[in-house]
Amino acid sequence: MSVPVLLLEAAGPESEALAQTAAASGHLVHAVTDTATRATYSGELRQLLAGCLVTDFALPEQALTDITGYGRRIGAKALLTVNEYLTDVAARACAALGLPGNDPEHAAAARNKALMATAFEAAHVTAPRTRIVADLSELRDLHAVGAVGFPCVVKPADGAGSAGVTVVASPEELEPAWLAAREARVMYGLRRDGCVLIQDHVPGREFSVESVTQHGVTTHLCITRKHTTGGIHRVELGHALPARLPAATERALLDQADRAIAAVGVRNGATHTELVLSPDGRCTVLEIGARLGAGHIGVLIQHALGIDPWRTLWDIALGHPATITPAPDGYATVRFLTTPHAGRLVAVTGLPAVTTTIPAVRVRAAEGAHVGPATSNRGRLGHVIVTGHDAGAVDDQADRILRQITVTVDPGSGT
Repeated sequence: MSVPVLLLEAAGPESEALAQTAAASGHLVHAVTDTATRATYSGELRQLLAGCLVTDFALPEQALTDITGYGRRIGAKALLTVNEYLTDVAARACAALGLPGNDPEHAAAARNKALMATAFEAAHVTAPRTRIVADLSELRDLHAVGAVGFPCVVKPADGAGSAGVTVVASPEELEPAWLAAREARVMYGLRRDGCVLIQDHVPGREFSVESVTQHGVTTHLCITRKHTTGGIHRVELGHALPARLPAATERALLDQADRAIAAVGVRNGATHTELVLSPDGRCTVLEIGARLGAGHIGVLIQHALGIDPWRTLWDIALGHPATITPAPDGYATVRFLTTPHAGRLVAVTGLPAVTTTIPAVRVRAAEGAHVGPATSNRGRLGHVIVTGHDAGAVDDQADRILRQITVTVDPGSGT
């Protein structure tokens, strides 16, 4: 049956996939966005939409009033977002409209990492020791009394995509990292939280747990292994799923994910829980998002597990029973293209052809664009997805493909 549904932001690959899935099911898709972002909507996306509400997300209470009023006028039967910055207002709008959503009293803790640290502590989630710093003088005082150890991680309270996150190895690097966290860009002109988090650095292998929750009951879809850079900026260079780990290790990761999901009040929808597995087997939750994992994790889930995450999310948002049966032997990985050099992008060569086992090859940075070393996930230039049944063979093929690709940058044109 065709029904009107609300999508908070239709821009971006994950959001567009949600819009396409709903439209293909015959639903009337209405998007909510702001003026600047709506101008970037492609003609194809605009044709999918039955309507569009333009609001100002930088004014949260006004945006909530606009969304709920619009939802009532169109008779919205579901409301969804996969946008990191909009999960809080989505939970509040669902509650106001009587639609399946997350706990509006706790939803901000999945968006603001200072609130998240407090929620984790209250729920006994194993997480890094965290200091919340309001200004530079407070940071200097903490360092003076030996309350800041090294290495540590400095991050903004309201960032996303690793923007403004620095691994600090010495006292000299502390203040520049604090400034980088304060200057990290956020979307929609949202009011910044001036607080900065100083966290103990937890060494180990990085994973994420991809989950969906319906009526408070969580199903873990898979564990994802992450490829990240070293150095002061830990940018994700790839994801691979499902990670196959010893049973006891999987149970430990999933137990911590369950605790984190409950701590931030997720009742209906997807979660992406990021964790570190230390050499001694200890599992530490770094953070959680009340959304599907970005970086094409949804596409990997489709190829490796045979699950359509977009349809699953709409089923949950509509209150329909979500049936999830993962395929037993699939595997998929995405690898991102980056460059260590700043300058003008001249060319990307050596890209493979799209095949049944290489279903996606894309360069998103335009020739002539100014690029540079990736200091956040926004610095990725493109991606390649490889799929198959043998995890080792798929990873080897992805590594070979990356070695064959050349990113040419003219350093004389750097900015």
